[in-house]
Amino acid sequence: MSSGPPRRLAIDHDDYHAEHVGRTADGRQFFLTRPFDPGTHEGNDGQEFVALFLFDADGCFLEAKIDAFGPRETMDRAAAKAAYDGRLRELGDVTFTRIEIEPFAVERFGTTIGLIPRAPDDDDDRWWVTIEPGDYMAFTEPWDSGDYDT
Repeated sequence: MSSGPPRRLAIDHDDYHAEHVGRTADGRQFFLTRPFDPGTHEGNDGQEFVALFLFDADGCFLEAKIDAFGPRETMDRAAAKAAYDGRLRELGDVTFTRIEIEPFAVERFGTTIGLIPRAPDDDDDRWWVTIEPGDYMAFTEPWDSGDYDT
């Protein structure tokens, strides 16, 4: 049985989905990532995004800067890479390191985007926090482990 959703969760820097997490020179925490809507709903072709999530030094959510690029099959990959690289550059001097941040959700482009808590389905299940859309990173207790499932 799980104790409930986290107030904060840790994400350790790695060479995969958490390649660009860390702190800016002024102490803010950041997470640059590529959420995606796989387009599994009727009439939905999906959507690829570049998302920069910013948090204060204590891990409180500040803002989300999100760019949309349309379905993976037809997106302009060069434009998506340029947006990703530009978001990283706009942070200035950064240190790639572990971050400890709060879950959050924002609505953009008709999609809920963020680190979203998911309640257990039953008493034997546990709380999860997943990156949405795309559910490509999933966190569970212990919330301070810094690890995630893909």
